[in-house]
Amino acid sequence: MTPLLSSVILAAALMSSQSQSRTLFDYEGIQLTREYVASLSSEDAELFGFGDEAFTGLAVNTTTPRCRCAPGDGKWPSDKAWNKLSTKLSTTNALIRTIPQSSVCYGDTKNDAKCKDLTTNWSNSYSHMDDPTEILSPIYQGLTCVPPTIYDTVNCTLGGYPSYVIKASTVLDLQLGINFARNDGVRLVVKNTGHDFAGKSTGYGSLSLWTHGLKDILFIDNYADEPSYTGPAIKAGAGVQAFELYKAANDHGMVVVAGEGQTVGVMGGYIQGGGHSPLSPIYGMAADNVLGFEIITAIGDFITVNSATNPDLFWALRGGGGGTFGVVTSVTVKAYKDMPITTASWTLDSTKIGGKERLYAAVKVFIDNSSKYADDGATYSYWLLLPSADGKSVSFVMQPFFAPNKTATQTTALLSTLQTKLTSLNIPFSPKITEYKGFYAAWQAQFPLEPQSAVNTAFGSRLVPRSNFASETGRNVTFSVFKDAVEAGQPIIGFTVAPTLARGGNADNAVNPAWRTAVIHAITHRAWTIPASPSTILATRAALTNGIMKKWRDVTPGSGSYLNEADRTEPNWQQSFWGDKYAKLLAIKNDWDPKTLFWVNQGVGSEGWVVESVDGLPNENGRLCLVNKTTTMTTTTTVVAAGAEEDGTERILRAF
Repeated sequence: MTPLLSSVILAAALMSSQSQSRTLFDYEGIQLTREYVASLSSEDAELFGFGDEAFTGLAVNTTTPRCRCAPGDGKWPSDKAWNKLSTKLSTTNALIRTIPQSSVCYGDTKNDAKCKDLTTNWSNSYSHMDDPTEILSPIYQGLTCVPPTIYDTVNCTLGGYPSYVIKASTVLDLQLGINFARNDGVRLVVKNTGHDFAGKSTGYGSLSLWTHGLKDILFIDNYADEPSYTGPAIKAGAGVQAFELYKAANDHGMVVVAGEGQTVGVMGGYIQGGGHSPLSPIYGMAADNVLGFEIITAIGDFITVNSATNPDLFWALRGGGGGTFGVVTSVTVKAYKDMPITTASWTLDSTKIGGKERLYAAVKVFIDNSSKYADDGATYSYWLLLPSADGKSVSFVMQPFFAPNKTATQTTALLSTLQTKLTSLNIPFSPKITEYKGFYAAWQAQFPLEPQSAVNTAFGSRLVPRSNFASETGRNVTFSVFKDAVEAGQPIIGFTVAPTLARGGNADNAVNPAWRTAVIHAITHRAWTIPASPSTILATRAALTNGIMKKWRDVTPGSGSYLNEADRTEPNWQQSFWGDKYAKLLAIKNDWDPKTLFWVNQGVGSEGWVVESVDGLPNENGRLCLVNKTTTMTTTTTVVAAGAEEDGTERILRAF
């Protein structure tokens, strides 16, 4: 064992013993200490010191740069500095120099067999999630290294990939990475699976903290968080994914509130962004069920965050967005007794039931009854409205209608209105209804694997409130804008869900208040033909944001969008993602991270910075820089609108 590890393990053991309610995983017990930093040379202390300490040694960056430093410029850390970081990490080869997965298709490392295999499995999210740098929305990397038959890339460059990755296996690794990046002006990003819609876990010239290996899970029979909760809980590491968490809960006869997607990293951006779930109609959002976090802050401290300790940060982390307030290493969440589940699935195809108008008539009945399904029935449904490539046909796919604590008879009764309408239209309707003894088996069997995102699409989403379904006029205009999207060739992925019935009421947290009135979360996308010029792509994206998505916004005034599945160029995103909670979130961000070490696009406090993309597209392929006040930007003005006292650029410049 190295002297460094001996020092931090001892310090962690003492720290843990002094905290009566703090249970740490073994990897959380291995920490960087101030005592160890004090023993370093001044040069090394400059590299690895905590953010609230002052050093007088040979600082790498002593001036205020407009941009985070990048490879090739004079302020980029030397090879010697990177080597020092590598040698202080807890395991050999934990510092990884990025080699894109698709590099096997190009140049000196070309391997035709591996390239073919990667290409064949490109849409399978499991083929990407164990890679240190891949993300499930590669469009935001800049598409600079993609298999040539997937995208017309002529060679392989890093583009928006990070320059280096720390494969974290201890808190120590993450602290070293945070302190190194902050002290040297290097952009920092945080990644687990890379499962997000907006590229928030990658960035050009960055150091990436890869938490995917933090897989520990602990079942707690009786967690006490008086007076709000006493009962079973599960503590899970930041790398734990839905398929792992659900199995662990099932092994104890329990369920937890997590996503429908198999590969989602639950304890990262999912739960920090709110997290809708098949169990949300019963237990609320995933963030509502959090009992505590272990987190590393921007100055490098490892702290506990819960209702009693750092309550402001506890409020913000439950819905305020991932990669924004610190690096979460584990989360403790409520667990509930398992329950029977009934599911129903079906497909209606306009070519088989007499045309599109008959199909639309049937679908409208289902959508009109969204409040009944989500509120009264406490069900969750995942449905798709899919136009054919030529626009001549449409299909409506339910996969599935998910009914916790319902029998087949009760589920059939919930769908009786739809059954009656289809019978009146002489449309055969025989949904496949299946009863399961427990949640895990139903979830495994019913929900599809979410694929790798396409390389030529932009997404947008909207939360539709129950008030839209309270009148015939509201129901008609809501369905009309959905139909407009499909007729324009845009598919819709819909979730019927009302996360308002959590036991004891909804928690006071940063979850978008629009979720509390929503009964539909709807996603659509718009595609462009490959190849396409940047101007064509920008025009297509604008057509999405200012076309169909504007129609959706217009019929849902005052509502919002789910920040984890939203338009990368969402207008007025502060209100859209957080409503009236943004001003409080911004104040907490300023308190805990005044230098904006943790930055993600459209994240809390992100307004003062911008990625200066090399091709002008909204992606991470460019330097992260302070907004140039001579450049026309909309982001700085929206901060003031959200309640800040000064624009983002002035705030950040003062912080340095």
